[in-house]
Amino acid sequence: MSIVPTMAGGLLGLDSYLVDWLDLLLRCLHVIAAIAWIGTSFYFVLLDQSLRPPEDAEDEAAGVAGELWEVHGGGFYHVQKYRVAPPTLPEHLAWFKWEAYTTWLSGFALVVVLYYFSASSKLVDPSVANLSDWEAITLSVGLLVVAWLAYDVLCRLLGKDERALAVSVGVLAVVSAFVATQLFAPRAAFLQVGAMLGTIMAANVLFVIIPAHWELIRAKEAGREPNPAPGLEGKRRSVHNNYLTLPVLFTMLAGHFPLAYGAGRAWLVLVAFMALGAFARLFFNLRHRGRTHWWMPVAAAAAVVALAVALNPDAATPGPGGGADAAAVGRGRAVFASAGCAGCHTLADASATGAVGPNLDNAKPSFALVSTRVTNGQGVMPPFSGRLTKQQISDVAVYVSNISHGASP
Repeated sequence: MSIVPTMAGGLLGLDSYLVDWLDLLLRCLHVIAAIAWIGTSFYFVLLDQSLRPPEDAEDEAAGVAGELWEVHGGGFYHVQKYRVAPPTLPEHLAWFKWEAYTTWLSGFALVVVLYYFSASSKLVDPSVANLSDWEAITLSVGLLVVAWLAYDVLCRLLGKDERALAVSVGVLAVVSAFVATQLFAPRAAFLQVGAMLGTIMAANVLFVIIPAHWELIRAKEAGREPNPAPGLEGKRRSVHNNYLTLPVLFTMLAGHFPLAYGAGRAWLVLVAFMALGAFARLFFNLRHRGRTHWWMPVAAAAAVVALAVALNPDAATPGPGGGADAAAVGRGRAVFASAGCAGCHTLADASATGAVGPNLDNAKPSFALVSTRVTNGQGVMPPFSGRLTKQQISDVAVYVSNISHGASP
């Protein structure tokens, strides 16, 4: 099998075997780096909010703002944080930046390999927006830049008003979710929003947090008193990143769950889950400060249950006894046969015994799931968005979802 890139769909295509290897390696790197970055964010926010005033008067006089005793790995640790900088710069400093850079770079590389090189089938959906491959790719990259610029401007305009900033960033996330779902294929739209938030996080590290650290170091090296302002701004951006971790994590995982990105008004589903992620971080951050509000996890659990009820695929599947359009089922049966679905799937009504894909009689998929799978494809199943019309996809989804559930319109 050749792994040489070929021209496909007007863009540089990659052999499927090479794509699988790139997917595997980049995904492993991305997940490992993300674990390190998110874990670091969780730890340092917990540490910062758990600090106690120093007990030793000499430490306080030396500029120690807070300290924390920890026990882990069979030993005790004594962590101290200075108000600005220690009297003498230590010879060795541990930096926390490559976790962020590696996460973003590997994530963007995954988007390029899986979505940009297959834009016509993964990024573009004619039923959503009439875009060429290059137009979709340009919009995708442009939105990453716009997200960072909009967020950074909001931070500078609103200053230290964190409540106003939280509301403004929330509005930015809602607008991003809506715009992405109006431009890109559903699965790609969720990933696009995650990439936009991830870009904000990585840019915070690159343009604000690390430069603030260098300002402290260079001031000490030059023998001058460090300016605390950059460090305080870096701390603020670090806390912002902390609240974005779980919303971004959801968008990374949502592509594996059509019940989310395949739902009606999927942008609202995305917003709901991102809000729940930020809400979860708020609970833990308050708890680190000694303020535990148990109503918060209860409310979050209730919201998850409400989402599960609202997204129940059975509710979207026409039931037996005349719930489905008999004409649509008939048309869908014909599409199932003509599109070659029987070669991969088992479905008794169609006398299909394929064993490549899921057994539809056993899986009993919902209308939304069938529609999403047929449109976008997944795994070895190719997307049919360019081969079947939107009506044909709807008809075959009506057919499969009803027949597999035992409906007989």
